[in-house]
Amino acid sequence: MDEHAHPSVMTFVAVWITLLFFTGLTVFAATLELGPFNAIVALGIATIKALLVVLFFMELHYSTALTKVIAIAAIFFFMLLAGLTLSDYLTRGWSTYPSTH
Repeated sequence: MDEHAHPSVMTFVAVWITLLFFTGLTVFAATLELGPFNAIVALGIATIKALLVVLFFMELHYSTALTKVIAIAAIFFFMLLAGLTLSDYLTRGWSTYPSTH
């Protein structure tokens, strides 16, 4: 007996249609001139789409609590790694030492 819940076919279809909508929204947003916000809007839409894929197609929404905690921990450590990398990259020009070029 299968004791775990699984998404229905209608859930998959609804998520697929939602992903198509957000793909169209991504294409539309790419035609707008938003200046520095172009990347922010594109990454925001991509994050929503990735979240839908992980939650429903990879069935994280229906997984055990331990699986959810591990997924959240992985995202946290990825953000920590990205943040530390960006903090190094963005502060490279702050040096008071004369350039050797």
